[in-house]
Amino acid sequence: MDQKKVLIVEDEKNIVDILRFNLQKEGYETLEAYDGTVGLKLALEENPDLILLDLMLPGMNGFEVCKTIRDKGRSTPVLIITAREAEKDKILGLDLGADDYITKPFSIRELMARVKANIRRVAMVQSAEPPAENRLDFGRLVIDKGAGFATKDGENLELTQREFELLTYLASNAGKVFSRQELMERVWNYEGYVGDVRGVDVAIRRLREKLEDNPAQPKYIITRRGAGYYFQKD
Repeated sequence: MDQKKVLIVEDEKNIVDILRFNLQKEGYETLEAYDGTVGLKLALEENPDLILLDLMLPGMNGFEVCKTIRDKGRSTPVLIITAREAEKDKILGLDLGADDYITKPFSIRELMARVKANIRRVAMVQSAEPPAENRLDFGRLVIDKGAGFATKDGENLELTQREFELLTYLASNAGKVFSRQELMERVWNYEGYVGDVRGVDVAIRRLREKLEDNPAQPKYIITRRGAGYYFQKD
């Protein structure tokens, strides 16, 4: 099996040393950058399997790095590491395309579990055999699971990999309500997840903004208050 590569973009050397040691102990190859400019360069040139990205960086901050990576069309999993407690910073990171976040001080065990889950998720998507039914047709909305894209009224929806996976999972189970924790486990691939599930809400909001005619009054992805979300096909 090919050795997976993790890019660490973090300006605190002691944290980089801890991450490098633990990642290499688990069999990962590591790349390190101590500022955002170098981190972005490595992200685009070295094609890592996952990026651990601090938000507060010299040169170019983590928000700019993440946005540029996504603007370049790269779907590499990005896990934000931040000491900032402000909710808006975490939400902005997710809005810009990060897959998840973890707040300092963090548990190495939890961080490694998230690294493994995100890399495994991408590998599963890339190696999955085409399903028996590749195409989900809901009239104006068509999801091509084999090709990995969705269209509405014939126009391609510019979805991140995570958003496409979330839409496909809900649409494939139309009418069934899933709690945020269930979606973390089944879409994010976090088995037995008991942490912060607000990343699901952000992903749903971003998806609605791209999918719905009026995100405030969604027709496809519906909230069941107190229970979770479901896809409404009619």
